Amino acid sequence: MNRLGNLDLASEDVAIEVLRGWKSNCGWRACSSASRWLADLDVQKRVIDRTDMPIIFITGYGDVPMTVQAMKAGAVEFLTKPFSADVLLSAIRNAIERSRTTLGHEAEMRALRQRYASLTPREQQVMALVVAGLLNKQVGSDLGISEITVKAHRGSVMRKMEADSLANLVTMAARLRLPPASPA
Repeated sequence: MNRLGNLDLASEDVAIEVLRGWKSNCGWRACSSASRWLADLDVQKRVIDRTDMPIIFITGYGDVPMTVQAMKAGAVEFLTKPFSADVLLSAIRNAIERSRTTLGHEAEMRALRQRYASLTPREQQVMALVVAGLLNKQVGSDLGISEITVKAHRGSVMRKMEADSLANLVTMAARLRLPPASPA
């Protein structure tokens, strides 16, 4: 009999135990299509918006259309029973790594959005014009403020955004998908 610890890999125990053991800081799911309550990709459809939760789809009777449907809906792995413990463990490791990567990226973006939200409306205007390539003098002219004031706002933007260079600030603006600059 093929087992993973006390779980029978040929049964639905794997899916049930995995669903019980999911951790919020690093998520993944294994779904067994043979289970009454996991039928027809139902769970996968419920968690499809959870990009931090990779899905491993497990079935005893998979066919090409089912595999295609599961993969299109975001499954990271489609396992057909029977399979070895090594195959399942490899799939789980890959799902955990994918989840950690996604969660890390989401945390970075959340922090970047918070830093941007800490800017005053004027600092946001200055940032947009600076990352669009305008010189301080041009930014001042567009906003009706002095070049010295632009420099002060620009310094504040760099500090609050934790940008160590203009190129770094431009990259941050691109990641935030800021709208094109518009004068005041």
